[in-house]
Amino acid sequence: MLIDAGFSGKRICEMLAETGECIENVDAVFITHEHSDHASGVKGLARHKNLIFHANADTAHAIQRKLTRRVTWSLFETGRPFLFRDLEVSPFSVPHDAYDPVAFVFAWGENDLFNPSRKLAWLTDLGYVPNLIKQKILDVDYLVVEANHDIKMLEMDNRRPWSLKQRILGRHGHLSNKAALALLQEAENPNWRKVFLAHLSKDCNNVDLVRRTFQPIEISHQCSMEVVNPDSAKGMEVTG
Repeated sequence: MLIDAGFSGKRICEMLAETGECIENVDAVFITHEHSDHASGVKGLARHKNLIFHANADTAHAIQRKLTRRVTWSLFETGRPFLFRDLEVSPFSVPHDAYDPVAFVFAWGENDLFNPSRKLAWLTDLGYVPNLIKQKILDVDYLVVEANHDIKMLEMDNRRPWSLKQRILGRHGHLSNKAALALLQEAENPNWRKVFLAHLSKDCNNVDLVRRTFQPIEISHQCSMEVVNPDSAKGMEVTG
């Protein structure tokens, strides 16, 4: 499965090939919201008839109205879990400036020795973390969380207008390194085995900076950390 499709369909196929995968092995695409860096590839990927695109009604409508090709949508209701194959998918609302943006918790397994229960949370594109979301991510085994920007780098960036900076820094924008670090530090007895720091800005963040900033979390919570490099195909938002 693919979570979001923020590159062109052609580029997504190329990036999958770089990781040893191909689009024919992808059964579904889960869309968090309609912004172009999460949905621009829907147009090209819709040519592959095997793909099902999962989204809520507002997100699907916002994407579809810009396309001439009809997409195979499977609509879900935000806040209501549903099943896809052997996955239980729980979409929940996040504070972001889109029509109905969501994050996901994916759960699988039978809670036995050969097929243990596992959960993964996918949490990007939100300006702050409400208490309800903090509780939702405590018991997941794998957490993908946004560390979008360094505040000082964003403030000093000359290519972004003031209005865009205010949007990014606002309560419906993106989590900074500082905000993401606070979220992880404040978590009490999380179940995390591994934390992935994702959705890094190419211009207003730095992989080495993120690694240094979040290193204490590995020690305090006894979990491994990985930074998703925005310049690498290994940052493809794919899980299996």
